[in-house]
Parts: sequence; structure tokens; C-alpha cells
Amino acid sequence: MNAPARPKKSFGQHFLHERRYIERIVAAISPRPDDFLVEIGPGEGALTFPLLTVAGKLTAIELDTDLIPDLQAKAVGIGELSIVHADVLKVDFTAMAHRAGVTRLRIAGNLPYYISSPILFHCVEHSAAITDMHFMLQKEVVDRMAAEPGSKVYGRLSVMLQLACRVEPLFDVPPGAFRPPPKVDSSVVRLVPLPAGARHDADPARLYAIVKAAFAQRRKTLGNALRQLMDADAIRAADVDPKARAETLAPGDFVRLAKAPC
Repeated sequence: MNAPARPKKSFGQHFLHERRYIERIVAAISPRPDDFLVEIGPGEGALTFPLLTVAGKLTAIELDTDLIPDLQAKAVGIGELSIVHADVLKVDFTAMAHRAGVTRLRIAGNLPYYISSPILFHCVEHSAAITDMHFMLQKEVVDRMAAEPGSKVYGRLSVMLQLACRVEPLFDVPPGAFRPPPKVDSSVVRLVPLPAGARHDADPARLYAIVKAAFAQRRKTLGNALRQLMDADAIRAADVDPKARAETLAPGDFVRLAKAPC
């Protein structure tokens, strides 16, 4: 038997190993044989093989070439494991679904903390081709994802994700469940993309620019924070008070700002 892989700091690797949490994650995903499952960063396969056992097939995206041979070897006799050696931020999930002849993918993964937000935004860009996502992330990130207006951790991530998905924090995972233990707690979250009829119709680039500017300096009023993008009259036209601060606005308020005439 091969020795366990040594986690690489450069990839932000923390391998999940505690069985009870693995089982809870698999139960939350509830894979079915007809699912097209995609796992981001399979690592040593802690989630990969339980998912593969139920679903029969799985596509894994792995950047670390040292992990791939062992994953392929362990999959023999369990199911059909396809490994894509790539940076997940360069993977076109919409094209992947199209090539596979499926309408939507189901995505899961234990995301590296240092690039978790870029991965989340990348997945949201392809949300029309995704049924749901189950991710393990730093607990602080999950708290921000699910935060409500007025919360100290409510911000750009909260708004952009909640405008695209239903965000459901599921349960926490302690550091000891990983090798090596991270210095923070983790959480598992479910993201379910909103149906077409519930999605906003604002220009995505305009919306992103407004949300980014609004939260860039949280103490500033919207009139000051957005002055390079729209004036006070335009803010009022969106039925928003220019003297308000970003953290008091609901996600839908930002959509109205993005749609307001400049």
C-alpha cells in the first residue's frame, strides 16, 4: 500500500479523513446513479470513493499530478472515475455538461481556503448548468455567504451568491477531521442555483461593479462609495437612500441600483 500523500502548502491541501464527517457529507449530497457528479480537488479520495460507490461514475478535477495515479488505481473495481488535470478556474462547466449530454452537473468539493471565493464566483458563472453544489469551506467564509443585511460579515460575497443561489449552511467540521489540521473551523454548505424565473436581469458586469464599490469602504455612504458609477439622483431613482451604507441593503436593492439609469 502506498504511503499517504504529503499535503502541499502551495495547493492549500488539508485532507479530510474522519469517517463520520465524510458520511455526513455524502448523505447531504445524496448521490444517485443518474447524476453527473463533479468533484473539485479530490485529494486522497476521501469523498471520491464513497460518492463513486453510489453513483457509479464521477469526474474529478485535480491540479496536483502526484495524486492522480493513486486515485486512478483505487477507483478500479469501484466505478468509472474520470480525472481532469486542470486548474478549476479554467474549467468550463457549461461546456462539460454539453459534452456529456446532460442538462446539469452536481458539484462537490473540499475547497482550498486561499482560493475559495474565486472558485465560488467561477461556479456561479456556470450556475445555469449546475443543479447544486456542496462545498466544505472555512467556516468564516460560509458565515459570510449566508449573512443577512445588517450583519458585520454581510458583504460582496453574501450579495453576489444570494442573488444567484439559495445558500444553506449544513454543519461544521472541526480541524481534527483533517490532515494536517487547519488553524480554523470548517463548514459544509449547500448552494442551489435559483431557477431562471427567480434570477435577476441586471447587467452582470454593472452589478458586480456596484457591489464591489459599495463594499470597498464600508463606512462610506452609498452616495460617496458609488460616486464614480452613479450620482445621488440615480441612487434615489432606484428607491435607495444615498445616505445609507452598503451593509444595510438587501441583495435586491443592488439589482435596482444596477438597473437604474446612470
